[in-house]
Amino acid sequence: MKRFIEPHELARDSRFVRQDNAQATILAALPDDVDQVVDAFEKFAPAIEAQVKGTAAEPLFEAYGPAFALVTLNEPLRPNDPAAVTRLKLRMHGIFVGELQALEGAGRSLWDFPDAPWEFKMNMARQCWDEARHVQIFEKLLEHTGGEVGMFPESTFLFECACADDPALRVAGVNRGLEGLACDVFRDMIRYGEASEDQVMTQAVDYVLADELTHVRFGSDWVKAFTKDDPDRYKAAQDFRREVDKQFSFGGARSDREDAAIPIAWDDRVEAGFTEEELQELTQVSGEGPSRETLSEAARILRERHLARREQEATR
Repeated sequence: MKRFIEPHELARDSRFVRQDNAQATILAALPDDVDQVVDAFEKFAPAIEAQVKGTAAEPLFEAYGPAFALVTLNEPLRPNDPAAVTRLKLRMHGIFVGELQALEGAGRSLWDFPDAPWEFKMNMARQCWDEARHVQIFEKLLEHTGGEVGMFPESTFLFECACADDPALRVAGVNRGLEGLACDVFRDMIRYGEASEDQVMTQAVDYVLADELTHVRFGSDWVKAFTKDDPDRYKAAQDFRREVDKQFSFGGARSDREDAAIPIAWDDRVEAGFTEEELQELTQVSGEGPSRETLSEAARILRERHLARREQEATR
């Protein structure tokens, strides 16, 4: 079996629609400037429209234009908000494919490094077992919310962070970066379940979160083990983890800012082994993107332009 496969080589059945990953990375690079945010998303509008066509995201595009990505990422998810059901399905579908890629990433870590210690391979095998269970749980939760597999496009952005060819960087990016992100998202979903009095969601996500804490600890232990007496390699692993954290801050939507749509799960991360210094650093890295006010204004402009274009097209 081939080692170090590319994201586009991941096997999927006909239900899945693949999304261009450039859209997932753009927010992390944008400044706190309305015009630049608008220009960036206008550029991607044709590609976004093409990729959502025929999926459950198409009505969101019709309502908001390319700004629907800003609306879904920038605003907290609350049970009574407009389009809350659609946004919930969108998030559940995103988590489902994220767990699927996490399973593939852990499996690749087990296979890609044949010279790694036996204990590392056993930890990755345990993580595969966990991730397979998570895939099943979130498929059922997606159905629980009225959704179905393949209803939204899939980005392989998460798996790309599992493609480092150094096991120290691999576990730094996946187990400390992405599994840390999962702590934040799942704690937010637990709050949503409690607010909506959905005991099924609350309990199921709480069970998954317990596994994520273990996966973060795997990363903490193996980064230290792989970089022992090698400060340059340790620095490279930390730098890679910071880049993953920045990309998955979604321009500050996931951060410790007061206006964050998904707050950092501080207590869960401490329990998982993050130090106070690392959390302070995460706070800085994740809070560097555009403010909610900037993204809201950009979304308003993008929507107005989109609706104006649709009106012009209708009168031709």
